[in-house]
Amino acid sequence: MPFNETEYGKGRDILVRANGVKKIYGEEPNQTFALRGVDLVIYKGEYLCVMGPSGSGKSTFFNMLGGLDSPTNGRVFMDEVNMAQLNAHELAFLRCRKIGYVFQAYNLNQTMTALENVTLPMIFSGMHPDDARAKGINLLEKVGLGSRWSHRPKAMSGGQQQRVAIARSLANNPQLLLCDEPTANLDHKTGKEVHKILFDLNKKEGVTIICATHDHDMLKVSDRMIWIEDGKIARIDRSSDIEIKSATMGKKEHE
Repeated sequence: MPFNETEYGKGRDILVRANGVKKIYGEEPNQTFALRGVDLVIYKGEYLCVMGPSGSGKSTFFNMLGGLDSPTNGRVFMDEVNMAQLNAHELAFLRCRKIGYVFQAYNLNQTMTALENVTLPMIFSGMHPDDARAKGINLLEKVGLGSRWSHRPKAMSGGQQQRVAIARSLANNPQLLLCDEPTANLDHKTGKEVHKILFDLNKKEGVTIICATHDHDMLKVSDRMIWIEDGKIARIDRSSDIEIKSATMGKKEHE
């Protein structure tokens, strides 16, 4: 059964909306089209996975959704605010307050403790250091690292560092969490632990999560999967309509 956007979105509140998003690098006649007109609506409380081969435009689109880059043409709205129209200060404020980021390579400050990494965004946003410390410890406890708040990244495993990164991403109670291949550098067991943390954030706390991933365990718990090819959305599937196996994915047999 083809995905029905109208039926799926009925009664849902929109968080992010991309309209005709294009990204072009260079000038004629040597232009490179990273995105060729992407339209997508993301609803509050969704768990969405974005997939695509290398060079498909997936990472570029991810950056657009997070306000890390601006489209050449088209618009990206968050809570009906056109991010391209914000000045640098306004955009930094929006990213700090409404969007959390989890990267494949963790991107932690190696000279800071786990707690210092987590509280840094809070300090930037103006929170009192004592309040930031208390909240930081609470977030580290939430991801199972309450006893390791004083450790620096080099003294932690990859899975522990990714947990710190998730705790940091939640520092300012974001509405949207963008995760770029969050389990790619982790073993299967540790990856499943990260899956559960993200799943609980989505289902129990209502955080909207968008993951760029090829991790099949993560795909299984998503609401929708967005397939990007050659700078365009090739198709959209609900995970309930897809048979996801350890090595292959295909439509359910009855379809």
